Amino acid sequence: MNETEQKLAELGIVLPNPVAPIANYVPFVRTGNLLVISGQLCLGPDGKLAPAHKGKVGGNVSVEQGVEAARLCAINVLAQARAALGSLDRINRCVRLGGFINNAPGFDGLPAVMNGASDLMVAVLGDRGRHARSTVGMAELPLSAAVEVEAMFEVA
Repeated sequence: MNETEQKLAELGIVLPNPVAPIANYVPFVRTGNLLVISGQLCLGPDGKLAPAHKGKVGGNVSVEQGVEAARLCAINVLAQARAALGSLDRINRCVRLGGFINNAPGFDGLPAVMNGASDLMVAVLGDRGRHARSTVGMAELPLSAAVEVEAMFEVA
């Protein structure tokens, strides 16, 4: 078991099978030493969107549920990265995360929600997981998901 997979096991995280795209795009693109992962929804290990992660953060989805949703998105990002690379140990650095929060009007706690993804990336990758980030509030997301996260990695 490689170092990153061992860390996942210590954290009790099992990466799911990557989800196929739901529209006309690819799940990841590698160009040179960059790996770009398309936006991943907060689908659970069963590949489904839990009712707690469907809707608007600050509305019918609590901040805590939003953080959990962002964490699930990051797990799905890592699943796509493993599919692309064969091993997560080939990640030299998480360069950037982009977070999209399906938020209720007036809800401005977006950074706290996105920390669910950022914290997971650092927990799994250590210093290699520290990244630049954007977090944006959205009127709607696909499947009414509460959160979507995209990523860019420097890879070997």
